[in-house]
Amino acid sequence: MKALQIVKYGELKEGLSINEVDKPTIKPNDILVAVKAASLNPIDYKLVEGHLKEMVPLELPTSIGFDVSGVVIEKGAVVSKFEVGDEVYARVPQEQMGTVAEFVAVNSDLAARKPENISFEEASGLPLTGLTAMQALERVGIKENDRILIHAGSGGVGSFAIQFAKEKGAIVYTTTSTKNVAWVKALGADRVIDYTKEDYKEVANNLDIVFDTLGDEYTFEAFEIIKDGGKVTTIVGPPDEETAKQMGMADYQMPEKLSKLINDKSAIYVLTWMQPNAEQLNTITTMVENGSIKPIVDLIYPLEDGIDAYEYLATGKAKGKVIISLD
Repeated sequence: MKALQIVKYGELKEGLSINEVDKPTIKPNDILVAVKAASLNPIDYKLVEGHLKEMVPLELPTSIGFDVSGVVIEKGAVVSKFEVGDEVYARVPQEQMGTVAEFVAVNSDLAARKPENISFEEASGLPLTGLTAMQALERVGIKENDRILIHAGSGGVGSFAIQFAKEKGAIVYTTTSTKNVAWVKALGADRVIDYTKEDYKEVANNLDIVFDTLGDEYTFEAFEIIKDGGKVTTIVGPPDEETAKQMGMADYQMPEKLSKLINDKSAIYVLTWMQPNAEQLNTITTMVENGSIKPIVDLIYPLEDGIDAYEYLATGKAKGKVIISLD
């Protein structure tokens, strides 16, 4: 079968290659999925570039991709929740990475039935971004009437987070560039801040929650605009102590600057390192089918143009998800 593989660390053009590889074999609790579509995520190209070598060690060459939608063509001996022919989607764990391929083995405990009212391409764009947004927002207990700033509302995580926060009844501020203001507003945001024309810190303040999807100084600036006792939930900032332990960072100490900001505002601060979760995927399926979540797809590429797709994603200009279609 064909698969897009990381063959060496470095630039995407040299680090990726479409290769012939063996079809996966499945374990008793796995399903074998004929891939219809796979979505691309920033973590993928960061792996290629070697930025995550210590955290996610890889034996090269290895197939790339974590998000998948497709059809079950074989199931393991103990699998009871799926049958051959079922349409499914999943975010696979690291040990089953390699969804940009014609077939992938998936732990059946981590898969869910695809929403019936959307395409395979749309479904493949939901798992990683949807689970990331849900877990980051649920960790800080988002609820009705919470005032929240979601950075980068036009991105994959941001566009899902806006819709999820509105489903919870929150009042949503978000940032984006001029060209994306109208369609981000259409996602449901109450106040769209054009960062090319406005200082978000002057527009959004005394907030209950900031969802930090950008990192660096944005993580620290979040504490300027939350209320006393507010919450900062990040997917890119330094770990909190609990998450650091989960990540195996036994001797971790939070940066002094961050600790002071937390203490000064009596704030809650958490980093979410997203975990695959079929129960939450089932919740996403329900929200998609009832219309409260709409998948956002930017561009769809065929497998043979997979490297070009990753180069486009790495520009940071994607509006929603970039998808590889194998249908």
